[in-house]
Amino acid sequence: MNHDTTASPRYLVIGANGKTGRRVSARLTAAGHAVRAVSRSTAPAFDWYDAATWSAALAGMDRVYITFQPDIAVPAAAGIIEAFGRAAAAHGVERLVLLSGRGEPEAEACERVLFASGVDTAVVRCSFFAQNFSEDFLAGPVHDGVIALPAGDVREPVLDAEDIAEVAVKALTEDGRTGHVFELTGPRLMTFGDMAADLGAATGREIVYLQVTPEEYAAGAVEAGMSADDAEMLAGLFTNIFDGRNASLTDGVADVLGRPARDFADFAAAAAAAGAWPTASAETTTSNETTAA
Repeated sequence: MNHDTTASPRYLVIGANGKTGRRVSARLTAAGHAVRAVSRSTAPAFDWYDAATWSAALAGMDRVYITFQPDIAVPAAAGIIEAFGRAAAAHGVERLVLLSGRGEPEAEACERVLFASGVDTAVVRCSFFAQNFSEDFLAGPVHDGVIALPAGDVREPVLDAEDIAEVAVKALTEDGRTGHVFELTGPRLMTFGDMAADLGAATGREIVYLQVTPEEYAAGAVEAGMSADDAEMLAGLFTNIFDGRNASLTDGVADVLGRPARDFADFAAAAAAAGAWPTASAETTTSNETTAA
C-alpha cells in the first residue's frame, strides 16, 4: 500500500493513555501533526492481544510510536511485535519508533524483530521512569509515605517521561533518526532511598524506602488492589532489573535534545506543586480547617 509521499506524515500513537504515549500524542498534536492515538478504550480500539484490531488503527498511518502493554519484557512480546511489524509493513507504514527497556534481554529481542521488519525503525531504550511515583504503581506508596520495593541498595538512573517523549517525537519527525538505538537515562544514579528523600523534600513529609522481598512486594501489591498476575509480573521484573545492571549513565538525552536530562528532584518538585501527592502545607491547612469547623 503506497501513501502520498507529498502529504504531511500521519502519526499513530499506541498507548494513548500511557505515561509516554499521551505526552508524545500531545506534542505531535501541538506541532500541528495529524495524530491517531489508540488504546483498548479508543475508537478504533487497539489491543496487542487481538490482531484483528490492528488494521483499523494502522489504516492510513505513516509513522507509529509503539508502547507495549503490560510490559515489553513479558515473554509473549517479541512474537506479537514481530507480527505487528509485518502488519505495519503491509499497510505501508514508513517509520516505527519503539519504546524499549534498558537492561532487558526480552526488550532487546523486540528491538531486533522490528529492525528486521523492513520498516525504518528507531528505538528509544529507557531506564526507570520518574513518573512511576506520580502516575503509576508507586503513587499510592508515596501518598502513604512508605515505598516498599525488592530493590536493595541498587542505584538507578531514574528518567523523566517528559524527556522520553521529547526524544521520541524527534525520532518520529526528524530525518536521520532511524536505524539508531537512543539509550536514555537520567542525569544521576540514585538509590530508592535517595528518591524517597527527594520526594520527602518536595512534599515536606516523611517518605521512606523499605526494602522487601519479591514475595512480600507481590503480596502487598495484591492487598493494595493490583491483580495477582500484574503483581507477580512486576515482582519478577524488579528481581531481574534491580541487580545493578543499569547502574551507569548515558548522554542519550543531551545528544538528541542538546540539554541535560531532567533531574529527579526537579521532577519531584514539579509533581508535588501540581498536586500529585499530599504536601505538609496542604495537610496543615486541612487540619486547621477541621479544627475550625
